[in-house]
Amino acid sequence: MSNALDRALLREDLAYHQARVLILVTSVAGTAGHNGKLDGLTKLAKLDFLLRYPALASTVLDPLNPQDARLDLAPEELAAPTEVEAPMTRYKYGPWDDRYYAVIGALVGRGLLRYAKGRRGSVALVPTPQGRKLVTVLAATDAWATIKHRCDAVAEASANMSGNTLKDLIYERLADLMNRPHREVIQ
Repeated sequence: MSNALDRALLREDLAYHQARVLILVTSVAGTAGHNGKLDGLTKLAKLDFLLRYPALASTVLDPLNPQDARLDLAPEELAAPTEVEAPMTRYKYGPWDDRYYAVIGALVGRGLLRYAKGRRGSVALVPTPQGRKLVTVLAATDAWATIKHRCDAVAEASANMSGNTLKDLIYERLADLMNRPHREVIQ
């Protein structure tokens, strides 16, 4: 299978997106400075953006640098930081993926995440014990270990930041990427 075909299939694979989001929420909830949860969909989308575009994470999050071993950046990721397997679109408040509602609903429905009260009436996400166990199993595989390390790095570097703070940093530090019409793919 070609690399382009592999990327196209991953874009449509909801199980892939569910696993990635579950790992991200679990990493954030387990990192000091996040109050045991991922607070709000804006924060989820911005952290997921930094996870999907790992070569840009160090530009947005000061505690990270491109040589951070947890990011495990391949030379091609550094050379083409927006050529990713699952690109996002530019929306009202920055990067977004229309699959979030289906992905989160599936994870909650399967008992891997639960909803919690977030700040200012927003929804927060918390991994359940079953969700944490599944992340432990996934993280032990070659296929998901890099994603888990990247999630941990992004979670740690974004401690004590709100979704709006992350959005503002993305707009400020990646202005060229965000200066595009709504619904345009970020590439």
